[in-house]
Amino acid sequence: MTFQELKISKPILKALQEKGYEYPTPIQEQAIPIALDKNDLLGIAQTGTGKTAAFSIPIIQHLSNNNSDRKSEIKALILTPTRELAIQIEDCVKEYSRFTQVRSCVIFGGVSQHSQVLALKKGIDILIATPGRLLDLISQKIISLQHIEYFVLDEADRMLDMGFIHDIKRIIPMLPNRRQTMLFSATMPQTIATLSKSILHNPQRIEVAPASSVVDTIEQKLYLVEKPQKVELLAEVLSDSKQKTALVFSRTKHGADKIAKKLKAKGIYCEAIHGNKSQNARQRALTNFKSGKTRVIVATDIAARGIDIANLQLVINYDLPDVAETYVHRIGRTGRAGNSGVALTFCSKEEYPIVKDIQKLTGRKLNRVQTALAVSNG
Repeated sequence: MTFQELKISKPILKALQEKGYEYPTPIQEQAIPIALDKNDLLGIAQTGTGKTAAFSIPIIQHLSNNNSDRKSEIKALILTPTRELAIQIEDCVKEYSRFTQVRSCVIFGGVSQHSQVLALKKGIDILIATPGRLLDLISQKIISLQHIEYFVLDEADRMLDMGFIHDIKRIIPMLPNRRQTMLFSATMPQTIATLSKSILHNPQRIEVAPASSVVDTIEQKLYLVEKPQKVELLAEVLSDSKQKTALVFSRTKHGADKIAKKLKAKGIYCEAIHGNKSQNARQRALTNFKSGKTRVIVATDIAARGIDIANLQLVINYDLPDVAETYVHRIGRTGRAGNSGVALTFCSKEEYPIVKDIQKLTGRKLNRVQTALAVSNG
């Protein structure tokens, strides 16, 4: 199936064609017709499956078809947990709407609100926002949600992880009862399931790439190594993979800084991104990484949600995550769009139970690599 067969309007098709997009991803193929019919939607999908286009293209098309009404009220709200993801969504919305009169704006905390307020005052149709800055500007009476016709809650499970569920519950009552709502989440914990029932009206549910699935093009390797030797192993691996872009996962913010510092001391230039970094520092690091100026990024799980690199070649689990599902999300950063990728996992003795959980969840055994730094799993 092509995008043209999904009954997408000519201006949006032109924008997609200029980006070289011809065939929709599975979630786009399923979600776009549902959204174009103005049905509520519950989408279970990981980052990287193409869900931004799945929800934004129908909204742009609806607003474009009603462009005779050029009032300045905000008509669509896309709520997302992180600043990086908000910027990424805004970039996509601008690309898809470039041949329409639909206007969009992104707001997030951690920076001055001045330029964001100026953009809002010019009049926009679609607002992409993080919860904190949205509530702040609402309290200042700069933003009103009373004219919202389309509402998207993206990365709902990450919203929960980051403690935004209470902010969301404050925002929902500000929206009109008559609206189209789309909720997307990589997983469906009970809190999100309950929330979805309260905000969605007769939704159609679609599920793509469930949390247990791992892309076939990703080669998974396991290194059994104790914590004191992990930095040595990391430096060794990165030295052997000089031409590869690498995303290294740390469990903590402090750990990310520590890993980056030790790599730099060994002559491997890298940057760390996490919640304690300023917005400008995080965005600069991401820009350097995407452009190839920086080859290695060390990140925490939350910060990494904003990293969307089409040809990322190597993911390294320096620390194992607390739950097996997070492993699937991490390594899904590589091996995208039919490309091959490699995922390496460094596992100490106390982390080995997580490896067992991962293998049980994915139904795959991680290929163990023998090195001089390897240890027995006991």
